Amino acid sequence: MPAELPIPLRDLMPALANKAYFNYGGQGPLPGPSLAAISEAFATIQELGPFSDNVWPYVNRTVSGLRQRLGSWFGVDAARVAFTENVTSGCVLPLWGLPWQAGDELLVSDAEHYGVVAALEELARRHQLRITSLAVADLDGDAAATAAAVGRRLEAALTPRTRLLVLSDLLWNSGQTMPIAAVAAQLANHPRHPWLLVDAAQSLGSLPVAEAAGAADIYACTGHKWCCGPEGLGAVTVSERLLELSSPTVIGWRSLEHDGPGSGGYHRDARRFEVATSCTPLFAGLNQSLQLLEAEGDAEARLAAIRERSVQLWEGLQRLDGVRTLLEVPPPAGLVSFTMAGPSGETMDPAVVVKQLGEQGTWLRTLESPRCLRACTHLVSTADEVERLLAQLVQLSVG
Repeated sequence: MPAELPIPLRDLMPALANKAYFNYGGQGPLPGPSLAAISEAFATIQELGPFSDNVWPYVNRTVSGLRQRLGSWFGVDAARVAFTENVTSGCVLPLWGLPWQAGDELLVSDAEHYGVVAALEELARRHQLRITSLAVADLDGDAAATAAAVGRRLEAALTPRTRLLVLSDLLWNSGQTMPIAAVAAQLANHPRHPWLLVDAAQSLGSLPVAEAAGAADIYACTGHKWCCGPEGLGAVTVSERLLELSSPTVIGWRSLEHDGPGSGGYHRDARRFEVATSCTPLFAGLNQSLQLLEAEGDAEARLAAIRERSVQLWEGLQRLDGVRTLLEVPPPAGLVSFTMAGPSGETMDPAVVVKQLGEQGTWLRTLESPRCLRACTHLVSTADEVERLLAQLVQLSVG
């Protein structure tokens, strides 16, 4: 008998059966096998006893297996990987433990997510730090031009008091990528060697991440976006020099090298930034989602599939009257942000456009800064879906 063909990943995602979905940058749909892995993990834990001697080997295998897999994706030793609930926690937990001094400057790009910015503002308030800005949101050209501009602007923005740079790997608003490895090398030549914090919310499962993750001091990701894993589980990689100097600020039993009184202090590796009980079945679910993505090819192949659809969408948008994409060149990844004008030239309200598209079974989202629409294509997106979205935008633009 002929061997059974594997089921396409798209067909394993029930959420895609009745809609055209372009919100992978917000949350990816959970594949059926990942949901099954979560359910099976819950059942196994109950069968073994949720708090028994028999359950701990299973829990430890599940957690350590995912840690090893993510270490491979990040290109770092698994000892540099800590689990968190989300990207913001991954950014904040190591950041708050660093030895800040009044007057230190935090250089923050103008394209960072407001959740991380709010945490930085509170950090600055408590430690009498100063926040300065690095302009990158306007960079809409190709990779070489973008990298050159970032390098020039960074050099001009650095001061003797700069202690931290915050810069996303893939900008969540414009869809532009940043030259993280080159930035890290530039920071290494600064007299104070500022820390490099990378919000990689849009990176894991979207881009090859090993180069950037290996270069950053804090590289924080989530599993529920491009990885199509369950919400509530993220990971952060930390550098060796950060491990030497940063102490936990939110502390629990998982932070400690040994459980119980006289524990002997914190873990020497990234586990010091883990706090307490996590939902083990989520680890099983994310591990399954990552395995499904690996089956689609390596990181470069997956990015090529993502870009095939995002470039199709970007090129189609160039042909539509009244539409302006934020990037002047085809997108380097899967984020496509744009604005629309109506037949009289007036700017259309993105929230209204999203609502009208949703009524037709097509889902994308609005962004507030800049005020625009954002569509995300994944490797499971189809050419027909993209053409359907373009046709719907034409209909909306003519009224």
